[in-house]
Amino acid sequence: MQAEKQAVPGEHRKGKAGALLEILFVSAQLGLTSFGGPVAHLGYFHNEYIRRRRWMDERSYADLVALCQFLPGPASSQVGIGIGMVRAGWLGGIVAWLGFTLPSVLALVAFAFLLQGYDIAGAGWIHGLKIVAVAIVAQAILGMGQKLTPDRERIAIAVIATGVTLSWQTGYSQILTIAVAGIAGLWLYRHSSTENVTNLPIPIRRSSGIVCLALFGVLLIVLPFLRGTAEAGGMAIFDSFYRSGALVFGGGHVVLPLLEQEVVPTGWVSQADFLAGYGATQAVPGPLFTFAAYLGAMTAGVPGAIVATLAIFLPAFLLVAGALPFWNSLRRSPRMQGALTGINAAVVGILLAAWYDPLWTTAILAPLDFALAVILFVMLVFWKLPPWVVVVAGAAGGMVIGW
Repeated sequence: MQAEKQAVPGEHRKGKAGALLEILFVSAQLGLTSFGGPVAHLGYFHNEYIRRRRWMDERSYADLVALCQFLPGPASSQVGIGIGMVRAGWLGGIVAWLGFTLPSVLALVAFAFLLQGYDIAGAGWIHGLKIVAVAIVAQAILGMGQKLTPDRERIAIAVIATGVTLSWQTGYSQILTIAVAGIAGLWLYRHSSTENVTNLPIPIRRSSGIVCLALFGVLLIVLPFLRGTAEAGGMAIFDSFYRSGALVFGGGHVVLPLLEQEVVPTGWVSQADFLAGYGATQAVPGPLFTFAAYLGAMTAGVPGAIVATLAIFLPAFLLVAGALPFWNSLRRSPRMQGALTGINAAVVGILLAAWYDPLWTTAILAPLDFALAVILFVMLVFWKLPPWVVVVAGAAGGMVIGW
């Protein structure tokens, strides 16, 4: 109990309502200004939540980041949810998520209606956004590959995952690939080091955590059976986006192949609109998972955007709340660390497959497209320009190519 009180300084002094308003204000500021993807978001969080406001000590923040990197789902959003929970309980987690997520959701829903209302899917700047996606995902693969596949064994896992994903393009192939990679990592890296593991102050009871984990699993199993007969019905949308959010390891970019398989083959969203929306997602701050809001709006308007957004983030919320009470003991297991090592390597391979198909095959259609992709990649990786600058440059470049 003492650790829990230390983790939420100021809550009793200000009152819970005041703490919630403060969380909403600070998280909304972050939601309006946090460009650059999950890794950059963690830097913004550290500066605002830890250095400036001291809502959590450095060690506890590092432990929370480690937990969210371990879990499937959007790591930066999960860290924000966790900080909100530590600060003001369950409502604190919800408010922190709302503030960080809502700005980009509104921007992407507006973009979806613009795309539908003016029939601009074939415009040159839309093609430029597709090329932007090629450059940004290439940057993500490079960064993740250097960190997650540093040896021959993990490179082999990544290459096999790429081949399986490209040759067997179903949602089941990715689930099976992740599972087999986890087993391989469990064997190859079963003696992983667990030195310097520290305790994280936990604000949630284990019984509540068990309920959240059980609900996560039940929804994953039951939702496919509850889908209605209408292809774009609310239950079908909820099932597709919940499953995508529940099975993503490795960050926001990895959700791309899962969502593409859910919405393009079903006819909910055309591949051109899918890739245009993914490019636009890079231009807004906040989590990449808000891409779901755009896809939901393209599928079923504002109700579709709401359902898709809630569905894709719900697994993240349930997993953070469910895993927090057990994290201190789990992360001391070398076998658990080994399984995660294999899964992370497979994630690199799955993302590489998505970079080729559908990104490369639909965006790089001529030599000038390739030249623009190289320029954008250099702007990101070597010139270190903000993603929104690269998005604008890509859209302008697409218009020039179109002329």
